[in-house]
Amino acid sequence: MCGIVGYIGTKQAQDVLLHGLSKLEYRGYDSAGIAVFAEGSVTLKKSAGRLAMLAELVDGPDRLEGSQGIGHTRWATHGRPSDENAHPHQDNEGNFTLVHNGIIENYLQLREELIAKGHTFLSETDTEVVVHLLDEMWTGDFFDTVIAVTKRIHGAYALGIMTKHEPGKLIAVRKQSPLIVGLGEGENFIASDIPAILEYTRNVYILDDGEIAVLTADRVETYDIEGTPTSKEVYEVTWTASAAEKGGYDHFMLKEINEQPRAIRDTLTGRISEEGDQVIFDEIEWPAGFAEQIDRIHIVACGTSWHAGMVGKQAIERLTRIQVDCEVASEYRYRDPIVTENTLMVVITQSGETADTMAALREAKAKGVRVLAITNVVGSSAAREADDVIFTWAGPEISVASTKAYTTQLIALYLFAGWLAQERKTPFASELPSILSGLKQLPELASHALQTAPAIEKFAKNWADKNHAFFIGRGMDYAVSLEGSLKLKEISYMHAEAYAAGELKHGTLALIVEDIPVIAVVTQEQLYEKTLSNIKEVKARDAFVLAVAFDGDEEIAKSVDQVISIPRVNPFLAPVIAVIPLQLLAYYASVVRGNDVDNPRNLAKSVTVE
Repeated sequence: MCGIVGYIGTKQAQDVLLHGLSKLEYRGYDSAGIAVFAEGSVTLKKSAGRLAMLAELVDGPDRLEGSQGIGHTRWATHGRPSDENAHPHQDNEGNFTLVHNGIIENYLQLREELIAKGHTFLSETDTEVVVHLLDEMWTGDFFDTVIAVTKRIHGAYALGIMTKHEPGKLIAVRKQSPLIVGLGEGENFIASDIPAILEYTRNVYILDDGEIAVLTADRVETYDIEGTPTSKEVYEVTWTASAAEKGGYDHFMLKEINEQPRAIRDTLTGRISEEGDQVIFDEIEWPAGFAEQIDRIHIVACGTSWHAGMVGKQAIERLTRIQVDCEVASEYRYRDPIVTENTLMVVITQSGETADTMAALREAKAKGVRVLAITNVVGSSAAREADDVIFTWAGPEISVASTKAYTTQLIALYLFAGWLAQERKTPFASELPSILSGLKQLPELASHALQTAPAIEKFAKNWADKNHAFFIGRGMDYAVSLEGSLKLKEISYMHAEAYAAGELKHGTLALIVEDIPVIAVVTQEQLYEKTLSNIKEVKARDAFVLAVAFDGDEEIAKSVDQVISIPRVNPFLAPVIAVIPLQLLAYYASVVRGNDVDNPRNLAKSVTVE
C-alpha cells in the first residue's frame, strides 16, 4: 500500500528520501511527506497530492538540511487525503516522529485513552496514536520504549521512527507489513520496497515478521519483538530497477495475483471479534431499526465488481433471506428501478470513480435510498457520497485487469452478509462462527491455490492458440466462471464465454466442437452431480475439459481431461479460492500470446466515462 523510505548517513537526507519515494510512486498514493533531523530538531514537510507538490515545498530556500530522515507516500485508509493526515506524524512535543504502513486495529481505544491523558490529535489517522503512545510511554531508552509500545498496539504495521532523545538513531519495526533495511558504507536505509534504495545499495536485510532493526550510520542491529538479538543474512538484489518495482515479477498482474493472501488478510483485519463469532463494522452507522426494516437490496456494479456482486447476492440471500437484485450499473438507472424507504443499495467499485456506478448511486440517493459503498479508495467519490462505506484493503492495483481488488470485494461482501444476519438475528446467523473461521483460513488457502501456477502455465502454452473457450459452473461457480471468462477475454484477447452449466443444452452446445477448451468450476457440493452431468455433455462432443475442483476429488478426474486441484474450503467461501487458477490462466495465456498483460488494448483501469 503506502511507501516508506528512511535514511541515516552523510548524504543530504532530503535528496535520498525524495528519490526513494519517487521509485515507490507505482504503488499508488494520495499524499506525501518527509521529516529531516538536524541540530537536535526535526522539520516536517507534507502535502496532499502528488510527490511533485512535496518537492516544490522543499525546493530552494525551504530545503530541509540534514543527514537523517524518514519519508512516506500515503494511500489513505483512516482519514481522507489531506495535509494533516499525510505522514510523517509527531507527538505534541515533537519528541517522536514516525511513518507507518498498515492498520492499527485498536487505535480508537488508544486514542480515547491518550486524549484523556492530555494528548491533542491533529489528524484522523490510526497512525497518530502510535507516535503519541511513544511519547506517553517514554522509558528513557528509545529501543525499550519501542518494545513497550509494540505490546500495546494491535494490527499490521511497518514503522520507521526517530526521536530527539537519541539523535543519530533510526528504528524500524515490521509486523505483517513489508519492510527492508538497506546496507551501505557509512549509511543505512529502510524502505517498504526494494526499488526505493537500489540507486544506493543492493545489499539488504529483509525483516521477518515481528522483527525490529536499530540503525545508525555505521551499524544495523536486529532483534525479535521481545528484544532478543537476531542474526540476518545479507540478500543481494540482482533485479533491474524496472523488475524491482514489480517485486521481481514479470508483470504487475502476476505480482497482484500473488499479493492476494496479504490483501485478504488485510481486509479481514479488525473485522472479526477475538472470539471469532461476530463481525465488527464500526464504519456502518445505520439508524436504529434499519437493518430489520430492509426488504430488498440492490447490488449495483460494473465488470469484475458486478461478478463479485453476484457472489454477494447469493451470500446475503442465504444468510439474511432478504431478496437481492444484482444489476449492471450502466443499465440500472435507465429502467426506472422500483425502490422504497426500506431499500438498500450496495455499490461496488474498485476505484470509487466508475462513472456508471456513480450515476446509479446518485439516482438512488435522489430517491431517498440509503447507499452502502464497497470500494478500495479512501477519498473517492463513492466513499464521499455513500451513506456508509466498507473499504477493501487491497492496496493500489496497477494492472488494468483486476485481481486482488476482486477477491477483497468478495471478502467485504461475505463479512457484510454475516454482519447483516447478526444484526437481524436471523436463524442463519448461527452459521456465522463456522463461516468466520473459514474466512480466517482463506489467506493461507489462497497461498496454496497459487501453487497451481506451473500446471496452469503448461496448460496455457498448449491451448493459448485457440480462438474460443467456454467456462461453466453452477450456483456460485457460475459467478466465478463469469469472472474467469472476463479475465481471459480482456488480457489474452481470446473469445471466451461463461454459462450456467445447465444452460448449455439450450443452444450453446451447438458451439461445442472437438478440442475446444471448456473450463469447468466444480466446488458446490449441492450441485456437484448436476455439474458432472453437464461436463459429460460437453465431453460427448469431444471438448477438452479442464476442471477446477477440490483436492481429493477423485470422481471428477474420471470425467475430464485435466484437473486443477485447489485446497478444500467451505463451498460457501470457495469463490475466493476458485478464481485464483482462472486469474493465472488468463495471465499465462496473455503471456504466451505476446500481449501487453498490464495494459490490454482499448481498456482503462478506472472507467470514468459512460
